[in-house]
Amino acid sequence: MDTPEAIALSQKFALIAEHWRPKVVARLNGQELKLAKFQGAFPWHVHANENELFLVYRGVMQVEFRSHVVTLRAGEFCMVPKGREHRTLAEEEAEVLIFEPAATRNTGNVEDETFTAPNGVQI
Repeated sequence: MDTPEAIALSQKFALIAEHWRPKVVARLNGQELKLAKFQGAFPWHVHANENELFLVYRGVMQVEFRSHVVTLRAGEFCMVPKGREHRTLAEEEAEVLIFEPAATRNTGNVEDETFTAPNGVQI
C-alpha cells in the first residue's frame, strides 16, 4: 500500500512545459485528477459519456458554450455536463485542475494532431 503524502500543486505544475496536454497526478474511484496549462483557444468538442470539471489554480480561463461563456478565476470551477459542446480558452497562461473519468480523451469526439493528448501520462 502506498504511503499518503502531501502533493504540492506548484511543484507539479512546474513540471509541465506544454499547453493543452493534461497530466495525471492522482487516480481515485475510476476518476483521474489531471493538471494542464491552457493558453489560446482549444477546439470545440463534446464528451458524449463523461462530465468534466475545470478548477482554476492560477490565472483566468473561459469555458465557452454555444449559448454563453463562463469565466473562471483562481479558486473557481465549472462542471461541463456530458453531451454539451464546449471549448476552453485562456488569453494568458492558466493552470487548471481537470476532474474526469479515467481515459477520457481531452478532445472528446475530435481527433486533432495539435491538441489531442495521449491518455494516462502521469507526473
